[in-house]
Amino acid sequence: MKTQSDLETEALPLNELQEIEINLLLEGLYQKYGYDFRGYVRASLCRRILNRMKAERLPTITALLEKVLHEQGFLERLLNDLSIRMTEMYRDPDFFAAFRSEVVPLLRELPEIRIWHAGCATGEEVYSMAILIQEEGLADKTTIYATDMNAKALTAAQKGAFPLKKMQQYTKNYLKAGGNKAFSEYYTTDHQFAYFQPGLAEKLIFAQHNLVTDGSFNEFHVILCRNVMIYFDNGLQQQVHRLMYNSLADGGFIGLGSKESILFMPKGIQYEEFNLHERIYRKV
Repeated sequence: MKTQSDLETEALPLNELQEIEINLLLEGLYQKYGYDFRGYVRASLCRRILNRMKAERLPTITALLEKVLHEQGFLERLLNDLSIRMTEMYRDPDFFAAFRSEVVPLLRELPEIRIWHAGCATGEEVYSMAILIQEEGLADKTTIYATDMNAKALTAAQKGAFPLKKMQQYTKNYLKAGGNKAFSEYYTTDHQFAYFQPGLAEKLIFAQHNLVTDGSFNEFHVILCRNVMIYFDNGLQQQVHRLMYNSLADGGFIGLGSKESILFMPKGIQYEEFNLHERIYRKV
């Protein structure tokens, strides 16, 4: 069965003129606003761009570019389409279970812990990690940095409010990930949302950061960049992996998505396969 990411990366039939228009649109985004999508997997980008074009009832991609360049506020709508926001709490629970049982014991030895969630989207996995760290008694010495290029997604993440209808699935994920309390202890609800305890956000730092155009900003003991780079072409993946490597302390851990690997990257030989099945690598 195909996943959502599989469907998004399937090639769409575009004619020669549309290919030119896509190139012009991406160049316009970069030249005017500094957002560089030129190294993203083209199939996924095209699908999202064409969906926005249809939603706006525009005849051509060039007409879409016209709105991007000249219509105030339109850029944000397009960025919301192009940025990746597929996430959930404790996504891939086995990853979090492995992190808890295998990585956390080594983190205990550190005087302080810095974790970076790169491409955090609306923050579900950030709060997942904050709960895990609290349950393991490491909250007092841990700072979690959560970054994304999408300012709207970051604003949502900072609120720590997630749809109530998703809590049943998130609770199942939490338990599979090794959670040891009643998940409902961590949030309050109204008729629509679950609001996570403000105390969980005390050691969270949210900031806008673009993996494609921005540089390293700290040294981290853990970097989580899961299911982000599957949307990057090989050249951009290599660029981002260099950024990760330069941002990771010696002996630090990097966690990737289930379809991602570090082994064929230029810096791959400088990591050990700490848990290959869950895509956890350690810098050596």
